[in-house]
Amino acid sequence: FCQPGGWQLSKERKQPTFFVVVLTDIDSERHYCSCLTFYEAEINLQGTKEIEGEEESGLIAPAEVFAPKSLVLVSRLDYPEIFRACLGLIYTVYVDSLNVSLETLIANLCSCLVPASGGSQ
Repeated sequence: FCQPGGWQLSKERKQPTFFVVVLTDIDSERHYCSCLTFYEAEINLQGTKEIEGEEESGLIAPAEVFAPKSLVLVSRLDYPEIFRACLGLIYTVYVDSLNVSLETLIANLCSCLVPASGGSQ
């Protein structure tokens, strides 16, 4: 459900996309799955190649293809804009290789208290 168009490599980096899928379990309870899909460079790490009898160096070539990756947040609450912001924060920390532990960041996001729907702010 997080890549409804299928998993396909791309020759160019595509912009991240966000969407929400609603899944219903056997008890008719809804689960909101917020998905942020982005494309990450795939690097050829096969080492040396032989071209017409000559051996090419084992240098890592620049990425020629980009593979989709998805970040998914599943909740019983319907707060798509908040979940989009959370996934965007995780994406930024991951892509920019910021000096923040992803585990700590996600633990902090999971420990936030969310007010009941329709209740006071």
